[in-house]
Amino acid sequence: MLMEIEVYESANCPFSLTRGFDCMDAPSLVTKVMAPNSMGEEQICDVTGWSSAGPCPAYSVLVEDSGEGIVMLIYVGDEGIRLKPVDEKEAWLLSSPRQWGEPCLLLDKDVMLT
Repeated sequence: MLMEIEVYESANCPFSLTRGFDCMDAPSLVTKVMAPNSMGEEQICDVTGWSSAGPCPAYSVLVEDSGEGIVMLIYVGDEGIRLKPVDEKEAWLLSSPRQWGEPCLLLDKDVMLT
């Protein structure tokens, strides 16, 4: 199944992205992921989708990427996804310096998800 991701520049994500992927299985809801933080260090993060209406569910799916082979795509929301350290208990806020937005994430296919 072919999936197209379209993310618009917003307060959550500073740039737009349109990209197609060939899905290898069905998408699954995801709330936590091992991902690089804003300093590039791997850590467990809470993740949510971000839309023009605010937080929304995020999903993961194995996809084929022409440059990387089979990878895990974390995606959803017309304004991308939002991440924060798992121990950060504040609500999802665009103004928080402890949170950051991405259009989507392409991670190792064996990445830890919950």
